[in-house]
Amino acid sequence: METSRSHNAHAVLMSLEAAAVSARGGFACMFSTSDEYESALITERRAQGRYDRPRSRWPLVMFAGCAVVVAGTVLLLN
Repeated sequence: METSRSHNAHAVLMSLEAAAVSARGGFACMFSTSDEYESALITERRAQGRYDRPRSRWPLVMFAGCAVVVAGTVLLLN
């Protein structure tokens, strides 16, 4: 009888230890330094497309062209 009880207690203790190790593992950080974290963050953001190349300059060129046309019209009608 006593051996069954100690065996059961040992199994419960091992189960608790495994649960504790698992719980501690959830708090561990994947990165050992902040540089690794920043590098992984930038890599992920690049994969999402957040750091795309600059936008086209056509809207700025069209705005400048329209401004020149309006200024020319104002000067011509004065």
